[in-house]
Amino acid sequence: MTTPALFNIAPSLRILLLGVLLAVPPLLWLAYRQRRGSRTAWMQALTMLTLFLTFDLILFGAFTRLTDSGLGCPDWPGCYGHASPVGANAHIDAAQSALSDGPVTQGKAWVEMIHRYLATAVGFLITVLTLSAWRARFRAARADTMSPWWPTLTLVWVCIQGAFGALTVTMKLFPVIVTLHLLAGLFLLVLLGWQQVRLGQGADGRLPVPMGSALRGLLWVSMTAVWLQVALGAWVSANYAVLACSDFPRCQASWWPLMDFEQGFEFWRPLGLTAGGEVLGFAALTAIHYVHRLVACVVLLLLGLLAWRLNAVPALRQASRWLAALTALQLATGLSNVLLGWPMLAALAHTGGAAALLLVMTRTLASSRTP
Repeated sequence: MTTPALFNIAPSLRILLLGVLLAVPPLLWLAYRQRRGSRTAWMQALTMLTLFLTFDLILFGAFTRLTDSGLGCPDWPGCYGHASPVGANAHIDAAQSALSDGPVTQGKAWVEMIHRYLATAVGFLITVLTLSAWRARFRAARADTMSPWWPTLTLVWVCIQGAFGALTVTMKLFPVIVTLHLLAGLFLLVLLGWQQVRLGQGADGRLPVPMGSALRGLLWVSMTAVWLQVALGAWVSANYAVLACSDFPRCQASWWPLMDFEQGFEFWRPLGLTAGGEVLGFAALTAIHYVHRLVACVVLLLLGLLAWRLNAVPALRQASRWLAALTALQLATGLSNVLLGWPMLAALAHTGGAAALLLVMTRTLASSRTP
């Protein structure tokens, strides 16, 4: 069994072409649907398509993680220097024969490469979005409803996200890199969500909804708390600490189990090890899990209060209902992960619910203003 070079750019062009092939059909369908529409309507529809596929990519990334497929191809951007697992069959079979339940198998290799193809497709769509925005700006007699610098920032950010994807593989699932990779993907979703709302306001002529400064402040505080909780959840997943507590509301039959916060929140270290190379203790995993659980209580209270306050604003009642429903989903799926042993469906729904929460809160901020 050969060990591939961590970086091998030889298959990059073919992977790019595969990503483009995935993106072109929905892009052509969208172009046909918007052939008589305005520039703003085209940009809004393209942003919505990219947003939808980015959300799907985040879910597929979670699936890649949950199936332990993150190292299904141990090099980047291809698979043993090939654009697909088909060309790497011999290498994958050799690795699978040496370790049948190891990180490299035929199934895991395909999951990992499909994730990379989808990421490339999203990157291509964001490139088209950026070029369309600048083209619209140069052709319009006046400034468009949204600065083209927003999609330009999004393009820069998706490149950063791609770099984190490469580091995730080449650094062998380093927990802090895995965590930052998820957070960067969610921030990409937030960027697209903000742009989609602003373009929609321009296309429909809608004005931002007036929102009191106290309520807007609560929205910002709640969103910050959700970001913190998402980061903690990603840290739990990256360290495989979900099952450190398998009971609720207590953990290991205790309200305050044995925990090692110093080891648990030592960020720069390999997976399963301390910075000194020792095996990460169970008390560290317990600390990671329990902090996520404690912060969840605060976040649930904040989101409940926010949903109640938003419900008093007629134009924001739909956002209020979405927040309440997604908060309930997060509670249900979080409990399911603990009590049912981290089932795939609940884990995916938990990640999707977190992404949807951030998106709803972003859309609420973008569609409102302080009087």
